[in-house]
Amino acid sequence: QVQLQESGPGLVKPSQTLSVTCTASGGSITAYGGYLNWIRQPPGKGLEWIGVIYSTGSTYYSPSLKGRADISRDTSKPQLTLTLNSVIPEDTAVYYCALVRQGRIEVWGQGALVTVSS
Repeated sequence: QVQLQESGPGLVKPSQTLSVTCTASGGSITAYGGYLNWIRQPPGKGLEWIGVIYSTGSTYYSPSLKGRADISRDTSKPQLTLTLNSVIPEDTAVYYCALVRQGRIEVWGQGALVTVSS
């Protein structure tokens, strides 16, 4: 059973860069065609999809982030990183990584709260 755990900075100042890491354990992410997504939830709001990285390394992002997001992976260990630059207070959210298999989310991380504030 794959488990996901996010870790982040907690507090980031406006205009700076936010980085959140997702570490997988307990199994293969790519088994059964699995791939990882980043999703966030601002306080009091719904879930917002940020982007995805496939086993090939291909990435796709939500247009709403206007090119500010980047997803990278460390091939030496089961870890990927979401980077969001030029952050604004509206980027305050709980950031989740989620494993998708066969068209549905099978595993969620516990989430990492990141607050953007001066």
